[in-house]
Amino acid sequence: MTATNGAATPESDRTGTRAGTGPAPSDTVAAVVRQWRAVHPELDTGPMEVIGRINRCSALLQQAEDAPLRRAGLSRPEFDLLGALRRTGHELTPGELARETFSSGAAVTKRLKQLTERGLVERRGDTRDRRVAHVRLTDAGRDLVDGILPEQLAYETAVLSVLDPEGQSGLAGLLGELLGRLEGRMHGLRA
Repeated sequence: MTATNGAATPESDRTGTRAGTGPAPSDTVAAVVRQWRAVHPELDTGPMEVIGRINRCSALLQQAEDAPLRRAGLSRPEFDLLGALRRTGHELTPGELARETFSSGAAVTKRLKQLTERGLVERRGDTRDRRVAHVRLTDAGRDLVDGILPEQLAYETAVLSVLDPEGQSGLAGLLGELLGRLEGRMHGLRA
């Protein structure tokens, strides 16, 4: 740690990485971090290096990923709904689908309407409570998911091929740890 203007900051070079961690990255987040350090050298921009890169990767993946889904005329959120029904293997209510796919109830309702119109899912009312609907895949929906999944996984494998298997495993472990802690913290905040 070094002190600048009385505040302690981690030792780092001016290109976006901590000292001793290897060559400085030259991605867009590194440029943003350099700019913020020029404006506020007393602030620790370390969190920005992680969160910024996660957000940037997510944005790029959302733009470029999912080519197999686009070819099938599906969005990622629609595929996530179909996938939730396929992987659980049973009917789900719209509320359960919202929890499974981290979506809002309104978004699930809109997507289910579109998927129903395409003949990929069916809804049936609950025999005890008319306010509750149960959703299941049609044969066409199941065939679509089963046909797309291998191609989608191959596409994702190609996207991640820029990292060696150890790098992929390490990244998956770190992201899993972060996600688990965030989910635990958010669950605690909602309780």
